[in-house]
Amino acid sequence: MRFLILVFAYFYCFLLNVTQTNAQSIQKISGKVMSTNNELLMGTATALSVQDSVIIKQQDFLDGVFQLSDINQKQIILKLTSAEFADRYLNLKYEGKESVDLVAIITAGNQNKLNEVVIKSQSSLLKYGSNGTIEVNVNGSVLATSSSVNELLSRVPNVVVAEGQISVLGKGEAIIYLNGVLINYERFAAIPVSQIEKIVVISNPSSRYDAEGKAVINIVTKQNIESGIMGTASQHISVSKFGGTSYNSLFDFSYSKGKFSFISNYGLQLGRNRELLYTTRTRPNPDEYMKSELTTDWKRRFNNYSNFGFGLQYNFSAKDYLSLAYSGNVNDLGGITESRNSITNNSGNSFYATDVDRNDVLLNQFINLNYNLTTEKGSTLFIGSQFSNYNLTIGDLIEENSFVEETDSERYLKNNVGSRINIVAVQADYINEIDEKTKFETGAKFSHATIKSGTDFFISDDNLNFELDEDLSSDFEYNEKIVAAYFNYVRTWNDKLNVSLGARAEKTSYNLFTNANKVQEFEKSYGNFFPNALLNFDFSEDWKGHFSYAARITRPRYQALNPYIVYQDPFTTIEGNPNLLPEKTHAFEIGTMYKKFDFKIGYTYKIDPISAAALRGDTPNSYVLKALNLEKGHTFFSSLSRSFNLKWWNSTNTVSVTWQKSVDDFYAFEFSPVKPQFYLYSNNTFTIPKLFKLQLLAWYLSDRSYGLGSENSRSTVTLGIERNFLKEALKLNFSANDIFHKFMISGDYNVGQTQIYYHRTYTSNYFKLVATYNFGNSKKTSYKKSEIEQTENNRAR
Repeated sequence: MRFLILVFAYFYCFLLNVTQTNAQSIQKISGKVMSTNNELLMGTATALSVQDSVIIKQQDFLDGVFQLSDINQKQIILKLTSAEFADRYLNLKYEGKESVDLVAIITAGNQNKLNEVVIKSQSSLLKYGSNGTIEVNVNGSVLATSSSVNELLSRVPNVVVAEGQISVLGKGEAIIYLNGVLINYERFAAIPVSQIEKIVVISNPSSRYDAEGKAVINIVTKQNIESGIMGTASQHISVSKFGGTSYNSLFDFSYSKGKFSFISNYGLQLGRNRELLYTTRTRPNPDEYMKSELTTDWKRRFNNYSNFGFGLQYNFSAKDYLSLAYSGNVNDLGGITESRNSITNNSGNSFYATDVDRNDVLLNQFINLNYNLTTEKGSTLFIGSQFSNYNLTIGDLIEENSFVEETDSERYLKNNVGSRINIVAVQADYINEIDEKTKFETGAKFSHATIKSGTDFFISDDNLNFELDEDLSSDFEYNEKIVAAYFNYVRTWNDKLNVSLGARAEKTSYNLFTNANKVQEFEKSYGNFFPNALLNFDFSEDWKGHFSYAARITRPRYQALNPYIVYQDPFTTIEGNPNLLPEKTHAFEIGTMYKKFDFKIGYTYKIDPISAAALRGDTPNSYVLKALNLEKGHTFFSSLSRSFNLKWWNSTNTVSVTWQKSVDDFYAFEFSPVKPQFYLYSNNTFTIPKLFKLQLLAWYLSDRSYGLGSENSRSTVTLGIERNFLKEALKLNFSANDIFHKFMISGDYNVGQTQIYYHRTYTSNYFKLVATYNFGNSKKTSYKKSEIEQTENNRAR
């Protein structure tokens, strides 16, 4: 109740201030660029901040005409660049008109250089949006040296990557978009890091975005705005005392001429990696006393970890294009998984040693066909289709040794798994620019997913004669159809209040079959309605604010529904849960941005939150690790960020606190006092002109208790040095990641009269050398591959 009172009081103050604020600013800049012979020229128009040259808006133009909207500044620098004329800078100030129309800008060609002021400044790592969105530039920072997208996102402020989940602090698990198109976690692994330009973290997604997930992370790749040939070759070498050595080779190539463009990429990772998990399970009750100490050591060998892709695009005109893209990745994983389990109970001591010879191959393939049209009035139509195919084959050989009651024994097991997932999706999105202050957005999407998998478990005492174990074998089939539609109405009043009101409607139907343990069949159809509201307040050029509400849903991953068994030892298995329910959330946030400071507070209420736990199995000493639904959850958070950009120092800093409480009475969790979690983040780049760059990244997550369990603190410190050679064609970077090796996930919880402690160690501490070479003979043209993919992330699912 206190929080709601604070929300409404804050909201009222915002409205009151809006009605009393009379400051005006430039909202739109349009113009025409032509030569002294009245020839229309092509190039790029960029609105820059007067204070630090940060990009506010940018547009490429082909026919000499450009328009930049939503500037919202009293003074800006307009930068015009092209291969056809020298760069030009114009200083524009507000002089009583919100729209600035530069009817004819006469410029000379390359042979006549203009005497304009040249502004040189580091690009800011972070750009804050008035609605709580942050945009993170990858180039020129320690983020650009990442070998995988997982590693890159773990270095983004307010983003936490742990145990296969990507979350935004204070919000929860995020869904991933690639250039404005929703993708799942498996597709995520195929993204080439070398082609990523920026990361956009959207903590308050409107109804234009998919309703699944509590936040949105949009990965924007580099757009081909060059005519000719461009390419990049990069070699990463990482050495870790804990995990071993790995090699990552990346190559991308693009070619553009006239109306056609082509882009391709290939990446290959070889070497080794390691992950170590130590777990204890204790039942203190003397009548059923048991203590298990389990160590699982994943010693992975990358036989062939590669990603690949190519894309073709044809521009019918400067306003519409058709694109076709194919991409995929292969994960051929070998190595050994060693499991050691020591059990003490009322019957005595026993010891189990299990070695799994891994032979796992994953092949993912994706095809996209898109059409985009932009009208003369600025309205856009996007029609897209996507086909995704996932194929997993597992052929693991398991050797198991045990020592029970002074007796040694051994047996052998074979785990053969075949799984295929096909997803077909078709979508359409339309944005109608009614006038300069009003637009209406609508869209729809249909997706159909089919999953088939089978697990065959064989057991032998002599490694020769294997027999099928029907208890550990199972088949699984799942079909899901989702129809979604949305609308969003955006209106600006008095240039001080921007309102976005929208809603999504989704209908989901699915059927599920499995014969794990016994034959189970499920069939269900349900609908959901997700309203949302976003209010942006513009008090002055330096002071802005926002208030948002959004209803969201998180559906279980397909793999989490599959009850097939991942075998670790005779008393430890990982299983899916076909009874999982979708998690629903209601999120509120208010925030303000003053100059370079960004402050926000929020509250999220969760219904049926998805979690995981180790539950007691069918035998006295056995435990099953599985996903489950809790009853409800509450999350309060607050954060403060500050960035600054000097000639020699670029810094982004964030501090936040999160208070989370989970509630459940079904699984017999033991409740504990709630303790808030603090988060500190700092990313710095120091530039020594004509010599090198120093990069320092550090973050810290404190201990926390969320009512049903607790987590221990973790942190990382990364230091890098970078220098360019051969007129910036060659770039060398050397970095030391997680220098003190403090990125370890550990914690404890009590469930079902069992005390469980876990401690997971990753290959996060390593030295890395990166060499990147850029080549080509390109020159700028005005073609942008897909403007809507950069500015509109509105895809229904």
